[in-house]
Amino acid sequence: MARPQKRRRVAAHPQVSYFKPRGIPMVQLEEVRLTVDEREALRLADLDNLSYEVAGRRMGVSRATFGRILQRARRAMTDALIHGKAIKIEGGNYRVVDEGRLFACRHCESRWEVPPGSGRPTACPACGADQSFRISAGFSSGEDQMEPSP
Repeated sequence: MARPQKRRRVAAHPQVSYFKPRGIPMVQLEEVRLTVDEREALRLADLDNLSYEVAGRRMGVSRATFGRILQRARRAMTDALIHGKAIKIEGGNYRVVDEGRLFACRHCESRWEVPPGSGRPTACPACGADQSFRISAGFSSGEDQMEPSP
């Protein structure tokens, strides 16, 4: 008997759940399914440029499992792009993490919370410096893990 799959943590529900090639009627299109957790893996690895280890921790899975999720997501995306298929984002084994994200400033050392899905802050709200970094959730004070902002 296979081990039950962990529910993956995602930052937010997708605001857009369907993409289709322009100029092809819907009745002629094949669809590729991308799960919500696969979309989250793409966001963390390719958009936020996080390592597999850090991204896996964010999703609540191991580095190896994150790599497999990402591989399935990239395969689905490539199939859609190469073969002109629509992409439908739905399903998967996930839960939305409603926790805010904690950021800190290297310049003035202030800390602030940012809601999930709102992107990285461009400047510190206290001093305006662009030297912010994220403090990972799940670490108590004094054990904060810094993740540099791009």
